[in-house]
Amino acid sequence: MADIRVRVLIRLLVAPVVAALAVLMAGAPGASGAQAATDVSEIGAALRESPVYVDPAASDLLSSADAEALADKIEDSDEPVFVAVLPADYPTQNLFQNLRTETGVTGLYGVRLGDRFDARADSSVLSRQGVNNLVTAVQGAGDAKAQLNDFVDDALRSVRGSGPSSWDAGDASVPTGALITAGAVVAVGGAGVYALSRRNRRRREEEQREALERLRVVVDEDITAFGEELDRLDFHPAEPRADDAMRTDYAHALDAYEQAKTFMADARGPEDVRAVTQALEDGRFSLAQLSARREGRALPERRPPCFFDPRHGPSVADVTWTPPGGATRQVPVCAADRTRLSDGRDPMIREVDTEYGRRPYWDAGPAYGPWAGGYFGGGILPGLLVGTMLGSMMAGPAYGAGYGAGYGDFGGHEGGDVSGADFDPGDFGGGFGGGGDFGGGF
Repeated sequence: MADIRVRVLIRLLVAPVVAALAVLMAGAPGASGAQAATDVSEIGAALRESPVYVDPAASDLLSSADAEALADKIEDSDEPVFVAVLPADYPTQNLFQNLRTETGVTGLYGVRLGDRFDARADSSVLSRQGVNNLVTAVQGAGDAKAQLNDFVDDALRSVRGSGPSSWDAGDASVPTGALITAGAVVAVGGAGVYALSRRNRRRREEEQREALERLRVVVDEDITAFGEELDRLDFHPAEPRADDAMRTDYAHALDAYEQAKTFMADARGPEDVRAVTQALEDGRFSLAQLSARREGRALPERRPPCFFDPRHGPSVADVTWTPPGGATRQVPVCAADRTRLSDGRDPMIREVDTEYGRRPYWDAGPAYGPWAGGYFGGGILPGLLVGTMLGSMMAGPAYGAGYGAGYGDFGGHEGGDVSGADFDPGDFGGGFGGGGDFGGGF
């Protein structure tokens, strides 16, 4: 707790000084009658020292205590999430791009502008679709405190990377007098900051290991089921009716089986599971092609696997389905489940073990995000998962919930330190409010 006391003490010392300076600058000779907007360079400098900035002209939107609590939550997580609370009349032209440029830190940026909210991120930290989903999820929130806490809670489960080292440095840009006053506390708490950061990283690593082990049981079942399909396949490459196309399909299926086993053996976190299920989906499609060639049928269309259980193989049609207490949506289904539904029966749903008993995979927790992403890819998942636990997390958009998501256009981001190396202005383009028009219906 020592490091938290350090941050609180320093911020309490600095906040009145910053506010006073802003007031003095606004009332200085030559200033207009209206209070001048805080320069974006000042906001960027403040965010390099703390993840939450509240403009003096917007102090009625978020109290200092609430801002402190929000900042502590972000810093303790060591994730590159930044929040700025600005007055409603703050200039919006190129706001996000300029803010990211001045801050110089790879990360996710959320801005509350009066009663409006929007966000942008470096694509190496969070995909554009992920940002849009997250903004959509919090647009209906009430006051700034509730909205920003929802935003941060979802964001911390979604982003990749780490917070800048300047946060750990303890507000290096504070006035000398404040540092002298807090010097003794900093000396005592400095080691605590480092220890807390290490504990947070170890905790996340342990959570990833535990989630992977839970997933391993399900993925091993998937691999075993595909291996059994290969064993039951009565095909020999040298048989008289076999041609090169059949042998190619068969070889692809065998390769996919071996790849899936290798990928799972090498997996170090839940996000690595996506490669496994993607390989299995590829392998099953190769078997479907082989079956069509052997039976003289038209080759199947490349479709996603059966929504209810990907082990059923490629789907044959999209049908309307309404889960109990849920929203109606179109889902891809195999031939057997299409028949069950048309007969008024329940489909054969893939259930997995959870701490609450057996549940459908889409209500089993965030670790199943990468697992489903490998099977279904990105384009159709939002519609399939409307109203489910996994769908709600995607809207957050915690698809993978803290496990790197394993989905989207995440790059090889290694940290959120002060650097412009990963900055792509295209990630921050568009006007304020553009992120909130992304659909999803979650």
